[in-house]
Amino acid sequence: MASLNYKHLRYFWMVAKCGSIARACEQLHLTPQAVSGQLRELEESLGVALLRRVGRGLELTDAGRRILSYAEEIFAIGDELLEVARDQTMAQSLPFAVGISDSVPKSVALWLVEPVLHLPEAVRLICREGRLTGLLADLAVHRLDMVIADRPMPANLNVRAYSHPLGESDLTVFGAPMLLDTLHGDFPALLNGAPFLMPGDDVAIRLRLEQWFEATRLHPRVVGEFDDSALLKSFGQAGAGLFVAPTAIAAYVSDQYRVRAIGRIDSIAEQLFAITTERRLSHPAIVAIIQVARRKVFGADPRARRLAADGSQDQVAPPVRPPGSRGRARSSGKAS
Repeated sequence: MASLNYKHLRYFWMVAKCGSIARACEQLHLTPQAVSGQLRELEESLGVALLRRVGRGLELTDAGRRILSYAEEIFAIGDELLEVARDQTMAQSLPFAVGISDSVPKSVALWLVEPVLHLPEAVRLICREGRLTGLLADLAVHRLDMVIADRPMPANLNVRAYSHPLGESDLTVFGAPMLLDTLHGDFPALLNGAPFLMPGDDVAIRLRLEQWFEATRLHPRVVGEFDDSALLKSFGQAGAGLFVAPTAIAAYVSDQYRVRAIGRIDSIAEQLFAITTERRLSHPAIVAIIQVARRKVFGADPRARRLAADGSQDQVAPPVRPPGSRGRARSSGKAS
């Protein structure tokens, strides 16, 4: 019994998909004579006509339609085979799934996580973003290797996890030039009555920022609240209101969103933590993120280095200033 020539079957499949031999030849990079000849060989081997000429075109015979349905399945399975082969190649990479709380500034997350792609070990990065509680649930069942958040592991959640401090930064206030042209006075007094974009309730610095306004007797006009830091900055770029971002990324925020820094609130620190299910860190990607955070993004803190070397304390965090304490606000200039 003659065996099926799959090359000839593919040529038939391509002609049927394209609707003509000429268009199929363009896809196959073959001459019409070569394709026509191999279609005839396929029909002779099968003992049936697959195509018939109608006017200047071709149409499938009844046998051709039935065989085309088999050809579709055959080549679909072939595509699946290639996908499986590619997955096996990817399986050689070390998977690393990281959850990023939506309250974490996206630019900071990029600086922290991007170096993972340049490790000596081949790492396949998987990023998930969402609310902290949902990410911690995935961490608990090992769908995630690490969660980056703006607060340590909440004590009220029944998840055995450890908080590794990444660093902290005080805040800088920004505004679009078009908005700053409408404000008068020096920082921080110009905040009084100015439109302001407030971080959402899920953002750790929200309460501390409100307490700072109360302690300094400043009453900005809150025109919007945002859980997502990137969306907040986009509204700030459009001139909807003033907003705060970590001083550690002040230059980036100014360049990226075309806004100006008008003052600094050094009594409020925005903190970041890496939350993992392991006390002693072993995953090379997690170790790399913590090193990048402490050495490059936030700067090295001697206490943080000791905690990283020890790695034996659960839910460790650097000391935090009392959120309601009155602090200095340094100005970087006057809003014109």
